[in-house]
Amino acid sequence: MTYLNILNNIKNKESITPGKALPLMEEYYTIQGEGYHTGKPAYFIRLAGCDVGCSWCDVKESWNAALHPIVEADLIVEKAGRHPSKTIVVTGGEPLMHNLEYLTGQLKKNGMKTHIETSGAYQLSGVWDWICLSPKKFKVPLNEMYKNAHELKMIVYNRHDFEWAEENAKYVKDTCQLFLQPEWSKAKELLPLIIEYVKNNPKWKISLQTHKYMNIP
Repeated sequence: MTYLNILNNIKNKESITPGKALPLMEEYYTIQGEGYHTGKPAYFIRLAGCDVGCSWCDVKESWNAALHPIVEADLIVEKAGRHPSKTIVVTGGEPLMHNLEYLTGQLKKNGMKTHIETSGAYQLSGVWDWICLSPKKFKVPLNEMYKNAHELKMIVYNRHDFEWAEENAKYVKDTCQLFLQPEWSKAKELLPLIIEYVKNNPKWKISLQTHKYMNIP
């Protein structure tokens, strides 16, 4: 089944309201391991579907939405509300391939804080307390995403990515938090370079995938 078929199935299940059913890869309660909110408990909702195509992506199984069940957004919200932390992180895949107005509206009605992790390649939908923008060279962000981002998280895979990070930092608002994060498979090689770069360019902070060091999802 193609991704277009999946989207059509979602639309059929939604009846009138877009986003009432979404392709769900996984959902779990854990500790946020990256970026500004590192160390905080959060409930993760990982939606399926992505065409950004990062070669180093560690969740490539999320790319094909046809491999994952279509789940009612109300059920996703109900399960999210069972946990002590009311911080909800919507990630992917690329979550903004889907209309997230309904999902975030229901989460907010139930007293939850909504965070999203996105490449910014698709139009923003939904109501968000925190937007983590992580641009990718493979499919660059829309201009509107820069002005809405609370956090810019740049993945460093090679030396040129420092230039790519600075180019993206030009477009975000002054209050946006700036992070450089080594790609996991090359962390030992790149972390010393990132440390020196941040020492010389203190507007940046370092983000690490601490959940991998702690061996948690």
